[in-house]
Amino acid sequence: MYAALWRILPGPIWLRIVILVVLLAVVLTVLVMWIFPWLNGFINVSDVTVKA
Repeated sequence: MYAALWRILPGPIWLRIVILVVLLAVVLTVLVMWIFPWLNGFINVSDVTVKA
C-alpha cells in the first residue's frame, strides 16, 4: 500500500515527502478533532479494567 502511494505521488522525492507529511497532519487532525470525540460517546470509561 505504501509503495503504491509513493508511486502515485507527483514530483521529486523532497516534494513527495512534503505531501506525505501534510497528508499525515490532515489525517491526525481529523482523527483528533472529529473521530476520537465521536467514538468517546460509545466508550464507557467506568467499564475499563486494567490488570497489572
